[in-house]
Amino acid sequence: MMIEQWSGSSGTSSPTLTHPKTMRASVISATGSPEVLSVAEVASPVRVNAEVLVKVAASGVNPIDAKTRAGQGVSSAIESFPYILGFDFAGVVVETPYAAHPLNVGDEVYGLMSVPRGQGSYAEYVSVPSLQVARKPKTLSFVEAAGVPLAALTAWAVVVDIAKAHEGQRVLIHAAAGGVGHFAVQFASYFGARVTATGSARNLGWLRELGASTVIDYGAVAFEDQVSDMDVVIDLVGNTHGDTGTRSLSVLRPGGLIVNVPSGSWPTLEADAAAAGVRATTFKVAPDASTLAVISRLIESGDVRVNIDEVFPLEDAAEAHRALESGHTRGKLVLQVGELPF
Repeated sequence: MMIEQWSGSSGTSSPTLTHPKTMRASVISATGSPEVLSVAEVASPVRVNAEVLVKVAASGVNPIDAKTRAGQGVSSAIESFPYILGFDFAGVVVETPYAAHPLNVGDEVYGLMSVPRGQGSYAEYVSVPSLQVARKPKTLSFVEAAGVPLAALTAWAVVVDIAKAHEGQRVLIHAAAGGVGHFAVQFASYFGARVTATGSARNLGWLRELGASTVIDYGAVAFEDQVSDMDVVIDLVGNTHGDTGTRSLSVLRPGGLIVNVPSGSWPTLEADAAAAGVRATTFKVAPDASTLAVISRLIESGDVRVNIDEVFPLEDAAEAHRALESGHTRGKLVLQVGELPF
């Protein structure tokens, strides 16, 4: 790693470390297949206002990244190419808004970008509003931390804020072994819910370790033949694969709740749910450092863990997307962006 020097740290000036005017990033020059991803030398971001400049060690790879790359997801809001994908990041602060800012130069942090309202995190540097940045859990490596923000914030919002997980609540989680799913199982179990998790045969034992009381091999049996009278269904598959969503309506109790997370996967969700006598909502995650700090404490206490399935170098972002789209990831995939350890 290049040794960086202070360029100013006293008075009212903003503390900074020197950083290059250009950086390496994995970019797309158009939407399409994974092959549109390539590494390029691009301008480094310029920190403004209350933003924090972070030197990135690792970046998480999420389904929304692949959807956007393919021309779906949030691709309609991309204003120009080449474009840098990526929501999750973990790294070290190299510039802060002002000398007395709570985050200091050299702090190890992680957080969530507001893609596509700006460039993403598949890059050596990101400049991000400080309210979207939290201190990295001390118990996690940069690679592990990069797998947390989007998936964990999504799971927390769905399980805690929307479903209001509590003692004895019956919760069915589809795609429970994925990035969001493995956090959702842990959060629901932590708050006392009785979790039923669907997954592949190889993940059933692992899902029990995470806190699921009942596990279902979706490849061997139909989940609707195994469960009924559920309070909540958290659908992380979407209604485009085997009608998982519509099949889930029949396993809810009257007035139960289904939360459909994959964007655009069920246009008739509300009407279908109303006809079945249950409640329904979609969900979109928002960057929130305060909630991420709560999740950090659960990670540091050992109550929640993150599983990193595979790590790819930045140059292999296309391969990471292919692995993600195979649909067999346990936990998270991560891009190693900078030299490790920092």
